[in-house]
Amino acid sequence: MSAMSSPRSLDRRAALRLFGAAGLGLAAAACAGPGGGSGATSSASPAALATSGTPEGTVSFAHWRAEDKAVIADLIKAFVKKYPDAGVEQDIAPSADYQSTALRRIQGSKTGDLFTAFRGAQFQQIVKAGVYAPLTGTDAVGAYQANLIAPGAQAGVQYGLPYQLVFNMPLANTDALDKAGHTAAPTDWDGFLQLLDDLKAKGYTPLAWPGGDAANAGQLLNTMVMNNAPTDDAFTKIESGAYKVTDDWFLTTLEQYAQLVPYLQARATGSTTDAVTQLFAQGRAGLLATGSFQMAGVRALGAKFPFDLVAPITTAPGKAKYEGVFNTTFILGVNSASKVQSAAYAFLEFLGDPANAGVYANGTGQHVTVQGVEYTNTDLKAVAPWLTKKTLLAPRFQFLNLDIRTAVENATVAVVGGKKPAQAAEEAQRVIDQKRA
Repeated sequence: MSAMSSPRSLDRRAALRLFGAAGLGLAAAACAGPGGGSGATSSASPAALATSGTPEGTVSFAHWRAEDKAVIADLIKAFVKKYPDAGVEQDIAPSADYQSTALRRIQGSKTGDLFTAFRGAQFQQIVKAGVYAPLTGTDAVGAYQANLIAPGAQAGVQYGLPYQLVFNMPLANTDALDKAGHTAAPTDWDGFLQLLDDLKAKGYTPLAWPGGDAANAGQLLNTMVMNNAPTDDAFTKIESGAYKVTDDWFLTTLEQYAQLVPYLQARATGSTTDAVTQLFAQGRAGLLATGSFQMAGVRALGAKFPFDLVAPITTAPGKAKYEGVFNTTFILGVNSASKVQSAAYAFLEFLGDPANAGVYANGTGQHVTVQGVEYTNTDLKAVAPWLTKKTLLAPRFQFLNLDIRTAVENATVAVVGGKKPAQAAEEAQRVIDQKRA
């Protein structure tokens, strides 16, 4: 369908197609992204990993992806067929609970012989606690794309293997975009607002945002700052004190959040991820402000429309550095205290086999970091052009102090709730200064 753009967007949007556009690959983006292997050195000596011996015993696999349970169960059946003396039981917690309790639960191998971690603060905490058995030099590492697994390394040691490759940017109903007259993605802020205007005129909630869910409300922040921030490591510098949220670039970001308010669903600051996902799945919203990791969940709710991803470009025409953001997360690691390490490592290696990783990817709607995987899932193929666009490693996960991250993200929620951007920034900066003291 040809675009039916208003004069405001006609002269400001370049011909960046939603489908098939290519740019710099993820290799360049991963190098540019500051959230990889940096951080404090572990305070505990890593334990040796047992990779030999017959895999036997029951492995506890701790993770937060309840929506993946059935696909992983099928993979476990295939694993047990290969290793009859071994078994795997899934120990699943909601993502918010996993973020706050995983270290306590897996320390000492009470659970989680094999476990996952979020990139950033949680990964660093687990490394520091000495829970990871290092994977450097093992065959398992060689199965992955080397440029995508830096978030699982620290100080030259590969502790974990990020399994998922996701795009933390709004998921789009392309049928809705077509009806609104947009077949090209906006390449500047006026163009993005015009897209939202046109979606609203067609009766859609333009942007469904889970402002009441701390785990996902901050996903939008990744793309809102990717081109506003003066450096790629701006959130690291906010945490160190080199930058402040009262700086002009972040105030601009908060002012742009205020401009989004007319396009969000009612009571946006109290909306859960489940509620906005349902709104989107029913075809009543044009964009879902979470990420590609929601595709399978939306399909499970019965959505039939095609997907793509559309990032808000917050700059003037021709000034954007990045088209979107990506993240490598769901960092798989073997517990240093596990009594069934051989079996846990064997299951880790099993998941890294391209055929098995393909079963996981296509069954869950998640791209993976394993080499040689064939994607047959229609939705994964639809967003595959983003694998070669110029994307930034999601900056939200640069924060290692979760209290500081919460203060920054709460400022965006406060603005959507009606607070003046300058006031929200000042209040957030006071919290940040206290947490840094």
